[in-house]
Amino acid sequence: MAQLNDIRGRLALITGASGGIGSACAHQLAAKEVHLALTYSSNISAITALREDIQAKYPALRVSIHQVDVGSADQIEAMFVQIDQQHGQRPDILVSNAGYGKRIQNVWDIPLEEFDYTLNVNLRASFILVKGVAEHMKSQRWGRIVFMSSIAAYGGGINGCHYAASKAGMTGMMKNLATRLSEFNISVNDVAPAMIGETGMIPNAEAIPEVAASIPIGRLGLPEEVANAVTMLVTTGYMTGQSLLLAGGLK
Repeated sequence: MAQLNDIRGRLALITGASGGIGSACAHQLAAKEVHLALTYSSNISAITALREDIQAKYPALRVSIHQVDVGSADQIEAMFVQIDQQHGQRPDILVSNAGYGKRIQNVWDIPLEEFDYTLNVNLRASFILVKGVAEHMKSQRWGRIVFMSSIAAYGGGINGCHYAASKAGMTGMMKNLATRLSEFNISVNDVAPAMIGETGMIPNAEAIPEVAASIPIGRLGLPEEVANAVTMLVTTGYMTGQSLLLAGGLK
């Protein structure tokens, strides 16, 4: 039964891989001999450096990069065509990590367009990505799906209701998908971090001094700590339908 959790030689799709969390996930999965399809939206230098670093360390791995605005269904579909061409298959592992959120707290300050775009990137994209990989996972009776949710899904965090709604919807979708896909040995979970440093939303603690001070453990989380949780989920098929709160003691 050990082969159920052996991910060597599998193909993982990681969206938002040019950022801190996505990059850390890519490094950890590469160390486990997983081929990678990595997406980015605009930071070509970061994603190129990531691919070169991984290929230098693990020359036997296939590593492709794809520019995608996950808010666009057409661009996601074009990405899957590229993956089919470059890897000859759909992903076995999906890490839906790309996200978006502006620090707008008051509902009266949130434009409808901002609400719609936030839900498109943070929620609708995960739905489209799952549709793109589910048939392949089902046919081989093996798959791992991990969404990147947030403490905001539980009503906390520093962002507004639009962001909270997008992440809470993601967690609800995850729980529903887990019940539908478990019979095919496809696990579906999410990781729900609080404030993580070295990411696009919070580059460092100094940028928002009160953020780190509000966390019981006294610091921001590290991208590598989020990646640890993702790696655990993709190598633990018995765990499904769960949301892992990674929040330094915040509730």
